[in-house]
Amino acid sequence: MTDAHDLSGDAARHRPWPLCRRCCGIALDLGSARTRVWLAGKGTVVDVPTVTFPGTGAVYPVQRGTIIDTPGCSRMLKRLLDHRLPRFTRPMVIVTTPVLDGVAYRSRARAAVEVLRPRSVLTVPSARSIALAADADLSRPLLVADIGAHLTEVVLLCDGAVTDAHRTAIGTSDLDETTPPGQLVEAVVAMLTAMRRHDRTSLTSEALRRGLLLAGGGALRPDITHPLTARLKAPLRIVPAPHTAAVRGAAKFLQAAHTHPSASATLPPVARPH
Repeated sequence: MTDAHDLSGDAARHRPWPLCRRCCGIALDLGSARTRVWLAGKGTVVDVPTVTFPGTGAVYPVQRGTIIDTPGCSRMLKRLLDHRLPRFTRPMVIVTTPVLDGVAYRSRARAAVEVLRPRSVLTVPSARSIALAADADLSRPLLVADIGAHLTEVVLLCDGAVTDAHRTAIGTSDLDETTPPGQLVEAVVAMLTAMRRHDRTSLTSEALRRGLLLAGGGALRPDITHPLTARLKAPLRIVPAPHTAAVRGAAKFLQAAHTHPSASATLPPVARPH
């Protein structure tokens, strides 16, 4: 057996995450309610409320799937992760993103993680990350519903790419006596109905016949899942541990990106503090 210290060249750069300090990696799901982080070699190390305390009370830097306080996100990430990263490393970072928030979210997310001194930052749509966490067959059309605390998205994936998507600014944290779970169920049904109506192909209907892949905290609530199954008259496939599916899928992307030839490029040295 070859000893780990005998590895050289590309083999050394691509050895398993726990043995490769220079190849530190982070998968990040920066949600409106909770922030979850998977750290290479350690698994999920952070699952905390998305909140900062700048001295004037609690501030929520992500609201309804939109980053509204980029510096606040940076402060939070530094507090949560700075002491967990090996010194003088340049991590590769994968960030999950809402499908419909577009360039604005991605650019703000990239700016926020600069505090971690990343070697590279890649973004992946949350729906695709969820599909990967579920080991879904992406060679066929797939419908993914992500019912979060403050935002719900329904996304059609074809060959792994986003083909159509709808969202509503309602989530599980909005449910109370005036907003019953049935309202969220009807919102999901309405989005799927709109997608089928405007689809000039049969892809949406085909995907729905296969079953709706469900993730997010809403997937843990029977008062949502049971009536949703009845209303859709279609199978409902709940991702294992649905509330952490996005970050687990991002971790799989991270591991795949680590083995890509571009990841073996020589890194510039990190400046040491004087």
